[in-house]
Amino acid sequence: MAAFEVPRKLQQLYRDIQPQQLRYHNKRVAITKVFTFDAAHHMHNYEGKCISLHGHTYRLEVTISGYPNEIGMSIDFATIKAIFQEKLHDRLDHRYLNETLPPMNPSVENLLVWIWEEIDRALAEKGLKADGFRLEELKLYETPNSYGTVKREWMEET
Repeated sequence: MAAFEVPRKLQQLYRDIQPQQLRYHNKRVAITKVFTFDAAHHMHNYEGKCISLHGHTYRLEVTISGYPNEIGMSIDFATIKAIFQEKLHDRLDHRYLNETLPPMNPSVENLLVWIWEEIDRALAEKGLKADGFRLEELKLYETPNSYGTVKREWMEET
């Protein structure tokens, strides 16, 4: 087992590393940010316990890909968080989804596509799609053991 070593000095820009070295590669990479929100819903035309009003603590995983900039970062986690806060949080958190979403059954399957459309629209509005960023995948957990997934290639199918 390797012994823990305390760094002798902190690396300094221009002395130990040059700006042109900060970007190690120019490959597409994906960044994932995770969010939670609490919401209630019920399902129409469904034979099961979800026909009754109930709630979940949802877990949403948002994956966006892009190419690193000159300092070796693609999309900032804070940018993904800002999109979630601006476009989704107030419409989802502590809400009755049947009331706040467009007319639909608020199933994981329907929620995933609606959330995808909202995030994808925000990426376009902020000019991020024009800069090469794209939504790759969403995962929405309704419970810790039950979730749905949507991927870019599925959303692009005709």
